[in-house]
Amino acid sequence: MFRKQLLYLTSDTLCAYDWRHGALGPGQAFPASAAGLDGFAAWLEDPQAQRLDVPAYLLTDLIEEDFQHQLLPHVRGKAGRALLERRKLQLHRDTPYRGSALLGRESTGRHDDQVLFFALTNPTLLQPWTEALEHLRIPVAGIYSTSLLSIALVKKLALTHEHLLLVTQQSGGLRQSYYEKGQLRFSRQTATIALDGVAVNIALETEKTRQFLTSTRMLARGDVLNTVILAPATQIAKLELLCDNGVEVAYHFIDLQLASERVGLRQTPALADELLLTLLGKHPPPSHYPPGPLARYYHFQRARKTLYGASALIGASAALWCVINLLGGINDAAGTARLQQETASYQERYRNTMSSLAPAPAKTQNMKVAVTLGRMIASQAPEPGRLLGLLSMALDQAPQVKLGQLHWHAGQPPARAAGSGQAPPQPDANPVLGSSLAGVPIAPPQALRLEADVDMPNNDYRAALGAITAFAQNLARQPGMQVSIEETPLDLRPSASLSGKSAAPAAASQARFTLLLVWQP
Repeated sequence: MFRKQLLYLTSDTLCAYDWRHGALGPGQAFPASAAGLDGFAAWLEDPQAQRLDVPAYLLTDLIEEDFQHQLLPHVRGKAGRALLERRKLQLHRDTPYRGSALLGRESTGRHDDQVLFFALTNPTLLQPWTEALEHLRIPVAGIYSTSLLSIALVKKLALTHEHLLLVTQQSGGLRQSYYEKGQLRFSRQTATIALDGVAVNIALETEKTRQFLTSTRMLARGDVLNTVILAPATQIAKLELLCDNGVEVAYHFIDLQLASERVGLRQTPALADELLLTLLGKHPPPSHYPPGPLARYYHFQRARKTLYGASALIGASAALWCVINLLGGINDAAGTARLQQETASYQERYRNTMSSLAPAPAKTQNMKVAVTLGRMIASQAPEPGRLLGLLSMALDQAPQVKLGQLHWHAGQPPARAAGSGQAPPQPDANPVLGSSLAGVPIAPPQALRLEADVDMPNNDYRAALGAITAFAQNLARQPGMQVSIEETPLDLRPSASLSGKSAAPAAASQARFTLLLVWQP
């Protein structure tokens, strides 16, 4: 648990405590005088204690503390915060130590917010001590009120009364705090009139508080005010004689030893100061009053610790990353050495195997080239199968066309022989094929010249020409296919005389035509 400095301030004294290892150390009191301020400064600057960098928590127990209950319109966001700040300034203009707490909302009407405003109305009581802290650059974590901190004490003691008045004897005097359904509504401090160490004015002050609560309508007439008094066990019997239960007041007593056990205090104190200081040391809440410029050294300290923590985290991450990389490098080196050993073993086995074999007629590289060329020629060498398949599909869609002759050629098509109806020239007996015609490195084009007959009923040349054109266009739709009509049944050129290959006029006749197909696979 972190080290802290707990400062308990009353109207005339400041008691300073060291909080170490979750326990409250012995306190030292400094009077509100020049000598007391010098002693407090010397206590902070003690080189053996090293308190200059320890966060300080200032707990106030002052009679000049005001509590007011107000209703505010239910406004959210920035406008609501501005409204709250304006009301704080209106109620407590002369002090910077002011705060507020939302109690709930009204159940009727506009459902306004119920807000408790509180303030330390005499800031001059704090000024000498805060100036000393500021001068020594002590990191002040917050300024707290014993009245507001006692809410945690009520929860620790499990006090569930709807109307509760908690009475504690503290260094500043007799503190009476009123709670409604567990929420602080009012608190006041009065001087203690003690007789043999017993506060004989508890019953009188309790009646005054009850009358005030009734007059301000915080306590309705007929409601029972359950008054819980914290006191040492030796005083409870005497207090019971002084405090008589009435119609509207019921007294309950709690031994300080039991309260100390609930809070976690190791020894029983004489006053409730140490109970509240222990609660503050164990679980410090957000500051009740704004510390203002006093908090800047605390913020600097937190930022510095955050940077140190981030630097340590980055350094640890970097060290871990280096270790991981080092271990990975070691594993990689071991793996590389193992692979090198396996490679050397395989190479040795390969050499032994090759040395026992007969000499190969050809080198391995040449065989690899031959295999590659063979696969290339097998996949890209020209063959008429695919082209004839495309022609077959086109003939299936044109039943009026009858195939006559086919002339297939690898590469660009040869020139057609002069004269109509003559076959193309025959290739040489021993042709010399270039590498491009063998499919190296790409598949060569293929040419197919076909002679076919088309049905021509009643010698209708126009229908025959339409069928030939449709047949040629159907073939031309295939990817990579070029189709040209070399010869038609009827020469339509203006310079040519009317001629054709058709037979004598008949009811059904045929006409011969020639197509040239050039296909690039």
